[in-house]
Amino acid sequence: MKKNLKHTFVILAYKESPYLESCIKSILNQTIKTNIILATSTFNNFIKKIAKKYELEVQINKEGQGIAEDFNFAYECAKTNLVTIAHQDDIYESDYVETIIHYYQKYQNATILFTNYYEIRENQKIINSPSKKVKQILLIPLYFKTICFLKMVKRNSLRFGNAICCPTVTFSKKNITIDKIFTSNFISNMDWLAWERISRLKGSFIYINKILVGHRIHDEATTSKLIQAGKRTSEDYEMFLRFWPKWIAKIINKFYKLNEATYKKSEF
Repeated sequence: MKKNLKHTFVILAYKESPYLESCIKSILNQTIKTNIILATSTFNNFIKKIAKKYELEVQINKEGQGIAEDFNFAYECAKTNLVTIAHQDDIYESDYVETIIHYYQKYQNATILFTNYYEIRENQKIINSPSKKVKQILLIPLYFKTICFLKMVKRNSLRFGNAICCPTVTFSKKNITIDKIFTSNFISNMDWLAWERISRLKGSFIYINKILVGHRIHDEATTSKLIQAGKRTSEDYEMFLRFWPKWIAKIINKFYKLNEATYKKSEF
């Protein structure tokens, strides 16, 4: 196995996830060796045992101030420039880190680099879904690497929805000049808000159209619960206001609300 310690995976471990071990194994199976840290605000015997089994460092967030602070804590745990905040439910293809580093060497002005993904629903691998097809269309502006540093291009990929799958993202710390990337204003759209804020900074959004992450979608996911509780609509509207005049934001949000009634599972 090649070695490269310029990258860190920080795995957000929460309570007793039955998927955590699969996530860890996929990261240990990378073609390029990387740092691995478990970050948790719910430290327990389950996490302690699994960390000991795989000889992983554990960082405990004793503040426990909510999901945004959990993400910020995980981000700060990494001492390398490149950091991926891994969701414990998801899995990474063996060449994820190698591919990220390859693209970062070509585009060192990148603020974030992210990849394509497949969904895991009831242990079934789904390459294409209606929501994914829409996201691929939204990401078309970022296919052209020579212009993906332009603010307009970055923001065009976000103005109709959150097309960036959070667990696929790697951050370049040296290019991100925001103290706290994630804010507690939102719960459901916390990641979309983060991309919007980062889009205002100098630097490129590097989209790698290669399927390198398996994103698990299930009823226990945070955003699934929020959608089912009807709490996401107001956050969507607030996000659209960051890109559109109020009257257009209302129209787009109504469309989203209708779609939400038939599509009840999370994308986060």
